[in-house]
Amino acid sequence: MSVQTEIKPIRALLSEDWLALLIGLAIVGVALVGLWGPDLLGWAVSTSVWTDASAALAATSKIYSQLGGLASLGVTYLALLIVLSAAAWSLGHKISAFAPAFTAVFALAYGSWFIGNHAHLAAITSAELQKFGITWSLKLTNEGGYIVALLVGVIIANFFPRFAQWLNEAIRPELYIKIAIVILGAFLAVGALNRLSLASSVLVRGLAAIVEAYLIYWSVVYFVARRFFGFSREWSVPLASGISICGVAAAIATGGAIRARPHVAVLVSSLVVVFAVVEILILPFLAQTFLWNEPLVAAAWMGLAIKTDGAAVAGGGITEALISAKAAAEGVHYQPGWILGTTAAVKVFIDIFIGIWAFILGYIWTNHINPTKEGERAKAVEIWQRFPKFILGYVVAFVLTLWIGWGAPADTTAKLTASIGEANTFRVIFFILTFFSIGVLSNFKKLWADGLGKLAAVYVVSLFGFIIWVGLLISWIFFSGVKPPLVS
Repeated sequence: MSVQTEIKPIRALLSEDWLALLIGLAIVGVALVGLWGPDLLGWAVSTSVWTDASAALAATSKIYSQLGGLASLGVTYLALLIVLSAAAWSLGHKISAFAPAFTAVFALAYGSWFIGNHAHLAAITSAELQKFGITWSLKLTNEGGYIVALLVGVIIANFFPRFAQWLNEAIRPELYIKIAIVILGAFLAVGALNRLSLASSVLVRGLAAIVEAYLIYWSVVYFVARRFFGFSREWSVPLASGISICGVAAAIATGGAIRARPHVAVLVSSLVVVFAVVEILILPFLAQTFLWNEPLVAAAWMGLAIKTDGAAVAGGGITEALISAKAAAEGVHYQPGWILGTTAAVKVFIDIFIGIWAFILGYIWTNHINPTKEGERAKAVEIWQRFPKFILGYVVAFVLTLWIGWGAPADTTAKLTASIGEANTFRVIFFILTFFSIGVLSNFKKLWADGLGKLAAVYVVSLFGFIIWVGLLISWIFFSGVKPPLVS
């Protein structure tokens, strides 16, 4: 047997979900080595708020301070290039095409993050304004860099389509955000160590919220698509799933469950991406204006209203930055991670629901609406096949980190916090790559030409007619009065 025939079965087993799980857990695992051995991730680059560009970049750990900011950036790029090139190869892509495209994506995305950390965009307190010698700031915090990355991607998609097409080989927003969410599990566990009662309350409330919201969302969108816009079942099911659950993944999973033609899920997914960009640019700022004193209501709202994992968790990140900045101006300082973590928890439960709902729809279609063979029945194994595997990585990272820190002495807890902080640096980078990728996929002219007009009408009616407002109401019911812990 040749080497090539031995490799093919291995590559066939690796999906994007499994790769996200493996890469995310590998980063967390390498970070945890620092508890008992050498610091293996401290070389990762981080960017601080700046007016002097030469002082903006540095290694995450002081142990690697002699490396210098530019060298740290270079090492971080090379590490990601190697790991993600291997991932691209395992998914059947050519490394010769992926590597140069990823180089450009990384440069543009991290360059956007660098710009977003400029003091005029990111400084939030009067002390910071004084420190940098400036008189004004947009007060976006450094996470305003996410918005810059998104806008740069949108500009490339709509004004430089050929360049966007060349970049497409490395535009993998779902892979990037899934890796980030796995790492996020460990980061949230560190924050939850001393706040277990609040963390468990957030999880229970999040689960209840998505079950209630989803049962309302899906049935109403399906009814609107069928009754008022005349779509067939083949179109209405992926459309209802994409708008009401989790965008791209839900549209593809449920479309496959009812055996819809492939282009149905593709068009619905494209529509979801476009509206996700619009929501990211609007909803976090509405949350900052009207919900800054109810931060977890705002966080859950992002998870229930914004579709796709990348857009929703990204929206949660922006919301945390904006609300934290406004609260800080009022003298209230929330511990970081809780607002974003609530959004992520809501999205994780929604992702879990994808597999269950896809199985339910597959069972109904197979047995009652469109049976292909006499006596054919849907199989329970389809739940596992459609279950988003990266969520297992999120759970493992959360539980493992929590178990290590549970009852540990103070010095071990401090090391754990530092180690996971280094892993979280990569979570931030994958967030940046996600924002930029979402922007590059948002060629509004092309998507409209592909026939999105009527579908967009359903989305507009559903999203702005009731999904956003029902999501807000449900978020208020379950999270009103629940606040993140304050910084000690």
